[in-house]
Amino acid sequence: MKRTGDPILERLAALSDPVRLRSLRVLEAEALSVGEVAKVVQLPQSTVSRHLKVLADAAWVTRRSEGTATFYRLLLDDLSPDARTLWCAVRDQMEPSEDLQEDARRVRAVLAERRTDSLSFFGRVSGEWDHLRTELFGGRFTSLALLSLLRPEWTVADLGCGTGNASELLAPVVRNVVAVDLSGPMLDAARERLSDAPNVEFVEAEVDHLPLADASVDAAVCVLVLHHLPDPARAIAEMRRILRSDAAGGVALVIDMVRHGRDEYRHTMGHQHLGFARAELLQHFDAAGFGDVTYRELPCEPDARGPGLFVAAARL
Repeated sequence: MKRTGDPILERLAALSDPVRLRSLRVLEAEALSVGEVAKVVQLPQSTVSRHLKVLADAAWVTRRSEGTATFYRLLLDDLSPDARTLWCAVRDQMEPSEDLQEDARRVRAVLAERRTDSLSFFGRVSGEWDHLRTELFGGRFTSLALLSLLRPEWTVADLGCGTGNASELLAPVVRNVVAVDLSGPMLDAARERLSDAPNVEFVEAEVDHLPLADASVDAAVCVLVLHHLPDPARAIAEMRRILRSDAAGGVALVIDMVRHGRDEYRHTMGHQHLGFARAELLQHFDAAGFGDVTYRELPCEPDARGPGLFVAAARL
């Protein structure tokens, strides 16, 4: 950034970039390193480093060193009265957006990762045990073992199964899996992947027009599928139709993206919907006749580049 010699003009110029505005928003809440800010705004670390230098040169952020890392923070009390007034005015004019919501989710994920790293590095017992346990047994056994909470006599429909990653996890712990997908090549890949699983049935069909009998499955899962469908409500109604309503079963599980603003996904990946708002999804479940619905946003993986995800579980 070209220096003007006038501090207020330099500060205004530093605020002229959307990435720097987003960075200041998160740095007002938390002190973050360059790498952590890069994970939050999803840009290369070298790019973020240049933006933070501009903000530091304009006296918007302070720097402190901790070991080999440098942490940046916007501290209102350290700003001059004029700068504080300017920042508050700019911040208050920033419209709520999907980018800012994603930034907030990624900040939480970065802080959670930092806490985990601290335990691994400083914890004389817990950190060493986590490392040793992963070294001995790998990192997936806990989530795989938790699948045994499912009832072994269940039949589970994997709707929009794709190449079969969910069916692969379900097949060892339930009686039957019905893997449904409209794409023949996807089903061929799933068949190859699950060639050693005799309890998986493959069905080529649309998720919102299922050739399955009423009340024929105990649970139905739909992982990253709804945003591809013209009418997600119809697919959820189909899940309701095929579910048994006895005390043991009748569970629908949906994993998909929270509402976001990445319009390019419509063109590059054929998405029909840019994620789903909580109220919108709950309305679909309610209209389909589900009585008990739980919804929660999943913690973001700091290195994940896509929008945030949610999981919704509904019972009859």
